[in-house]
Amino acid sequence: MNSPAPLASSSSSGSLEKTHLRLGFVSLSDAAPLIAAKLLEFGHAHGLTLELCRQPSWAAVRDKLLSGDLDAAHALYGLVYGVQLGLGGPQTDMAVLMVLNRNGQAITLSNRLADALAEHGTLADALATLGRKPVFAQTFPTGTHAMWLYDWLASQGVHPLRDIESVVIPPPQMVAALAENRLDGLCVGEPWNAMAQAQDVGRTIAYTSEIWPDHPEKVLACRRDFVSAHPNTARALVQTMLEACRWLDGVGHREDIARWLARPEFIGIDEALIAARLGNEIAPSTPQRLPVRFFENGATNYPRAVEGAWFLTQFERWGMIDARTDYAEIAARINQTQLYREAAAQVGVPVPDDKVS
Repeated sequence: MNSPAPLASSSSSGSLEKTHLRLGFVSLSDAAPLIAAKLLEFGHAHGLTLELCRQPSWAAVRDKLLSGDLDAAHALYGLVYGVQLGLGGPQTDMAVLMVLNRNGQAITLSNRLADALAEHGTLADALATLGRKPVFAQTFPTGTHAMWLYDWLASQGVHPLRDIESVVIPPPQMVAALAENRLDGLCVGEPWNAMAQAQDVGRTIAYTSEIWPDHPEKVLACRRDFVSAHPNTARALVQTMLEACRWLDGVGHREDIARWLARPEFIGIDEALIAARLGNEIAPSTPQRLPVRFFENGATNYPRAVEGAWFLTQFERWGMIDARTDYAEIAARINQTQLYREAAAQVGVPVPDDKVS
C-alpha cells in the first residue's frame, strides 16, 4: 500500500525528539484518522513511525496516557478536561493537540422504550411505563457521551441525576448490554448505534448533531509534559493527522476506511454497518442530523479553546465541579492552539477563526 504524497514536508524548526509513537484508540468509527495515518504511513513523511494500540475502554486510554505507556491517543474531549481537573482519575496537566472529528454519535433506546415513546409522545411518560428507574449507559463519567446524554435527557424533561441511573460501559460492549435487557438507552459513537439497530435490539432516536450541530467529539490528546519535552514531535504528529483527515475527505475514501475499520484488529464488525453512518449524508430528512466530519479543509480540526471550555460549563451544570471563573484560562492551557497553527501552516491547512458558528 503506497502512501499518497504529503501536503508538504515537516517543519524544519528542529529535529524530532522522538520518532516512534504509541497511539491509543478505542474501537469506534471516529478512530479513522489514526487508522488511515498508520495504514497509509503518513507519518513517514514527517519522520514518524506510528504504532497503534487498541484499548478496551476510555478508562484504559486515560490510564495508559498517564502512565506513559501511550504517547498520545484518540480520546473523548471531556475525558481530557476531566483528567485536568482530577475528575475520574489523578489530576494531570493535559493537552489537546487537535480535533479529530465532529458529529458521529447518537442516542439509542431499547425497542420497548422506543415503542413507549412513540405511543406516549414524551420521554417522561414513556419512562413511567417501565415501572422502575431506567438505566442509561454512557462511556466515561466526564466524557462527551455523558454530556450529550445528560443534555438530551434534560431537554426531554428528564433529570439525568435524579430520574435515571447512569452507568459506564465501554463502547464495544454497549450492544450486548442492550440485547441482554440491561439498558433502556445509551449514548455512544458509531458504529455501535448502527449495530444495535441492525440487530433489532434498539432504535436510534437522536443524533448528537441535533444537540450541538458540528460539535467537537474526539481529540488527539496527550499529557502536557509530552508537548513540553517533544514539541517538534508533537507538531509532526499533528501534521500527520491533518494529512490523514484530509485524505478521509477524498472521493471514495469513506468506503476505503470503512473496509479497513472492519478488520478484526480495529473494530471487527460488518463493513456495511460502519459505512452506513460514515457517508456524506445520514437521515437527510432532518437538517440537524449531520454526517461525521474529519477535515472540511481544516475547519474540523482547529482546537478552539472556547469549545473546550464548554465541557467545563457542563461539569458545573451537573455538579461535578463548583462554579469558577477561570474556564477560559484552563482551556487556553489545555488546547495547544499555537502548536496547531504552526503544524497546520507547514502542511498548508487553513486555520479558521476562533469563533464558534
